[in-house]
Amino acid sequence: MSATFLGMPGSPVFPPFPRAAHDAVRDTTLRGNLRHATHTIRAKRAAAVAEMPDWAALRAAGRQIKDHTLRHLDRYLVRVEEAVTAAGGTVHWAADADEANRIVASLVKATGEREVVKVKSMATQEIGLNEALEAEGIRAYETDLAELIVQLGHDRPSHILVPAIHRNCGEIRDIFRSEMGEWGRPAPEGLTDAPAELAEAARLHLREKFLRAKVGISGANFVVAETGTLVVVESEGNGRMCLTLPETLISVVGIEKIVPTWRDLEVFLQTLPRSSTAERMNPYTSMWTGTTDGDGPETFHLVLLDNGRTDTLADEVGRQALRCIRCSACLNVCPVYERAGGHAYGSVYPGPIGAILSPQLRGTTSEIDASLPYASSLCGACYEVCPVAIDIPEVLVHLRERVVEGGPVTRAGNKVLLKPAKGHAAERAAMRAARWALTRPGALRGGQRLASRTRRFHPRALPGPGRAWTGTRDLPPVPVEPFRDWWQRTHGGREAAK
Repeated sequence: MSATFLGMPGSPVFPPFPRAAHDAVRDTTLRGNLRHATHTIRAKRAAAVAEMPDWAALRAAGRQIKDHTLRHLDRYLVRVEEAVTAAGGTVHWAADADEANRIVASLVKATGEREVVKVKSMATQEIGLNEALEAEGIRAYETDLAELIVQLGHDRPSHILVPAIHRNCGEIRDIFRSEMGEWGRPAPEGLTDAPAELAEAARLHLREKFLRAKVGISGANFVVAETGTLVVVESEGNGRMCLTLPETLISVVGIEKIVPTWRDLEVFLQTLPRSSTAERMNPYTSMWTGTTDGDGPETFHLVLLDNGRTDTLADEVGRQALRCIRCSACLNVCPVYERAGGHAYGSVYPGPIGAILSPQLRGTTSEIDASLPYASSLCGACYEVCPVAIDIPEVLVHLRERVVEGGPVTRAGNKVLLKPAKGHAAERAAMRAARWALTRPGALRGGQRLASRTRRFHPRALPGPGRAWTGTRDLPPVPVEPFRDWWQRTHGGREAAK
C-alpha cells in the first residue's frame, strides 16, 4: 500500500504523538508563545462572531454547501475544468504528491526561470513542493510573513493560519539578522524586535523578489465552479503581488476547495475571516479567472490535487473533514494543541483538524498516524467553533475504532482490509469484554454488585500501564450499591410496579 505524502521538511520520520508531545510540553518558551497567541486569537474571534446574529444559520449553510459539493464532486470538477479552459487557463490533474510536483516543476522549467514566488498555500506544503523544486534547481521564495520566518529559520510550520506561532519577536529578529542576507536583501543594521521594524524588514526583503519574479505559485481558498474563478483571502498583500506581477501563474489546489456558485462563496467570505483572523472581512480578497490580455499573468495553470482526498471521500463518517476551510479556529481552542504545539502532529495539518485529516489522507499504518486520533481530550470545543460544523470528536472516535479494530478502508481508490494497529491488544480485549457485559444484563448486574461489595479493597491507583492515568487523576470510587439496586429499593422501583 503506497502512503500519501504530507510534506514536513527535514523530518522524513516522525515519532508517535505522545512521544513528540512529551518533549514539547517541557519547552516553557514554546508553551508561553502558544498560550499568548491562541488566547488572544480566540478572544478576538469570539467577539467577531458575536456580532453576527445569523451566525448559526451561516454555519449550517456552509455545512450544507460543502456536503452538497462533496456528494457531486465529480460533476463540479468537470465543470471547473471546462470553465478554466474556456477562460484561457490550462487544467492539470494530479493523483498524488509526486505527480503534482512533476507537473509544477516541468511548467516552471518550460519558462526558463529558476526562481518562483509563492503565496501561502498549504497544498504546496502538503506535497513538499519547495523541496521538489530545489531538487530541480529551482528556488521557491515564501512571501507570507509567517511562512518567510519559517523558511528563513529552516523550520516547520506549526499552525494553519500562523505557521510561525511558536516563535516570539526576539527569535524572529535573530532569524532575520542571521538568515536574510543568504536569501536576498539583508536585514537592516540595528534591527530590533519591535513588530513594526520586523514587518518593514520583511517588506523590503520581499519587494525585490516581487519585482523580479516571472513565475508565481499559489494555492486557493475556494474555486467557483460556475466560472472557474479562484479566490485567495489574505491579510498582507503578498498574495496580490504574487497573483498579478508574474508572467506565469501556477495554482495548486485540493479538489475539495470547490464551491458551486458565487452565491455560495458569499457564505464563506463571511465565516472564514471571522473564524481565522477575527476580521469582518479580509483586507485582501483576490480573484482571478483564466487570463486577460494586458492584465495580470499571461499564462495560467491550475493543478487539481487529489493526494488521498477521494479515499477520504469514500468514508461516510470521515469525509466531513473535507469540509474544512482552513480557518484554524479549532487549533486556537484546543487544550492539547495549546500545550503540545503543531510540530508534535507530524504533518502540515496540526491540531484537531490534523488529527482527523492526516490519518485519512495518509492512512493509519504508521506510528504517528495511528496515534493522532488519540491526540484529543474529546472536549468538543473544536466542534463548537468550526464554521462548517465538522464533528471532529465523532471522527476521532471513528478513527480510533479503525486503529484498534482494523477493517475495510479505501486506499489509492481500492478497497483494502486494514489490520489492527500494534500495541492495542489490551484495548481491544477491554472493549470486547465491555461489549459482552453490556449486552448481558444479568452478568452486568452481578458484576456491579460484586464491585460494590468489594469496594473497600479497591486500590487508589491502577497498577501497570494504568499508573499513567491515575498518576494525575483520582480513581473514581465505586458506589455503595449499583444504580439498578437503588432504583428497585426507592421510589423508582415502586413507580415501575404501578
